[in-house]
Amino acid sequence: MSRIREVLSGRELSIIGAFVAVVAVTTVVSPSFLSAQGVHDLFLNASIIGLLAIGQTLLVITRNIDLSVGSVMGLTAYLSGQLFLADQETPTLLVVLAGMALGAVCGAINGALVAVAKVPALVVTLGTLYVFRGLDHGWASATGVLQINADQMSPDFLAFGSGSVLGIPNLTLIMLVVLAVAGYALHNWRSGRELYAIGSNPDAARLAGIPAGKRVFSAFVISGALVGLAGVLHASYFGTINASVGTGEELSVVAAVVVGGVAIFGGSGTVLGAVLGALLLTTITSALPILGVPAFWQRAVDGAALLLAISLDRAVMVRLSERLRRERSERRA
Repeated sequence: MSRIREVLSGRELSIIGAFVAVVAVTTVVSPSFLSAQGVHDLFLNASIIGLLAIGQTLLVITRNIDLSVGSVMGLTAYLSGQLFLADQETPTLLVVLAGMALGAVCGAINGALVAVAKVPALVVTLGTLYVFRGLDHGWASATGVLQINADQMSPDFLAFGSGSVLGIPNLTLIMLVVLAVAGYALHNWRSGRELYAIGSNPDAARLAGIPAGKRVFSAFVISGALVGLAGVLHASYFGTINASVGTGEELSVVAAVVVGGVAIFGGSGTVLGAVLGALLLTTITSALPILGVPAFWQRAVDGAALLLAISLDRAVMVRLSERLRRERSERRA
């Protein structure tokens, strides 16, 4: 038990508790929710959001954010379909690499504007959200292909998205591998630890010799590559692609990250917490129809969870500041 507590923070344990509670209540109403197929679908649905949340965590830790993730995801998903329209026998690996490359390019554009031009990330990515979505729609209109269906893609590509190993979906396995690598890098690599330093105090980080601009730019590129991967996996799993793929996903991703304990003000949080946040919010979204809650409340739940998480983080910060102030006063006395 002590080992588990070392790995999981208080916020992460509370997320697991909330997840168990939601699953328990929903299972009482519908026992099939916890069936083998139900659990399979639950983790499968959370995998893509989890991938996006891992990339977003790298940015939020540095006091930045990317609101264009949904648009980049749609753009890379559409690229996947276009590659198969050009040649239905295109290797799956090539499609994955192409999607990640396009996502990395989009991330590099955001990163250059933020790290080099010093434009606030909120402004930059709000603009590129519409630019990338416009490119997606423009591409679809120019080619005259508004929707790409499963029968136009490679069977191997579709099998990759729907396949599993020992009952674990391929998409979930990919997300877990990315989670392990990102978690290890953040806590063991110097460049990963420097992201926390940048988010905690950007000015102090620069004075300490940390190349803040380079690190932030790299975080945007890596996050973009992960978004590109998520777009390809979305195409592989769902098999139907249009220019609207990924619309509104930015709210779900940011909510998952903040609910997972990543401080919106930067400097703290883990990719594990972000993935757990994605799992919790995805589970709630899946449970709402079963519990008889109308579909239009699903986005409201994401928004409410985001506001609650930010409020809790702010309350903790205020309490911590007051505690430090009292300790300093006592030392002076």
